[in-house]
Amino acid sequence: MADRTVPEASISAGRRFRASRLKSRLDRIEVRREGRAEPLIETAPTLTSAQIGWAGIAVETHRIAAGVIPRHEHPEHFLQVVLEGSVKYEVQSGGRHTRFVGTPGTVILQPRGAVDEIRWLGPVHTVAVAIQPTLLTQSLETTAHRDDIELQESFDLKDRHIAAILNTMTLDLTEGSPAGRLYGESLAESLAVYLTSRHSAGNRQAAFTPGGLPAYRLKRVMDFIGENLGDDLGLGQLATIAGMSPHYFSEMFRQSTGHSPYQYVLLQRIERAKQRLRTRDCSVLTAGVEAGFANASHFARTFRRIVGISPSKFQDDVTR
Repeated sequence: MADRTVPEASISAGRRFRASRLKSRLDRIEVRREGRAEPLIETAPTLTSAQIGWAGIAVETHRIAAGVIPRHEHPEHFLQVVLEGSVKYEVQSGGRHTRFVGTPGTVILQPRGAVDEIRWLGPVHTVAVAIQPTLLTQSLETTAHRDDIELQESFDLKDRHIAAILNTMTLDLTEGSPAGRLYGESLAESLAVYLTSRHSAGNRQAAFTPGGLPAYRLKRVMDFIGENLGDDLGLGQLATIAGMSPHYFSEMFRQSTGHSPYQYVLLQRIERAKQRLRTRDCSVLTAGVEAGFANASHFARTFRRIVGISPSKFQDDVTR
């Protein structure tokens, strides 16, 4: 019989994950100026991921007036994408002074430790992102042993894939992140894999073993999901239980189940809600909350999309 005990390495990884959970959370985007940690922009962001607490990443949107963002150093990997409008801007970095024109989707990409000063020659609406190095190093099995990933700096990058992911994350924040941490962290993981594969020195690629997760690991993850369905589950949390990196876990889980971890959890929550709705003494609101949905409107929209009818109509039909 195969040994189904949890490997010591997985236990250690789980302990490290739990111990570093708060440390891996970025509450805001910071830069260093004269040795001090300061916000990138003095004015408060119009949107922020601080309340959600995505692991390893901070996302903010800003409406920036024309003017100078004084010289600063980035302690984390940094992205900034123009959301709307056309604006000219000047960058001083590495002894060079360069001018650019930003349009929706233009990406500024800077690795950790980069130093620059930027002058916006007009008002601009942007989404800014700070990424902890561990989010990149743990994105691929081939980079898990590294301390950092060397991203390739660019002040005028045209990459629709980056812009699309960040637009989706921004929309999720606008709606109050009703799907919880798992959805946002899945998007962050996709961004990390893409940056590592396409915009790092060496352009590393993901490699997967066909066949999906071993049965005992899959069962361990599914049991945990079932027992904690009402909680705000995180992608790193599930990956740690499986004993592998988040991206590798996501792909292997998809091979095993036909669904991403987020999709699987969503379907399980709908099934849990359907079970509760089979009795008249359970309200629609209670069924949604107990199944792990953050608010009634998201529950109703998701239920109708997956089941085809509203939760109240489903309850009426099955309890006649």
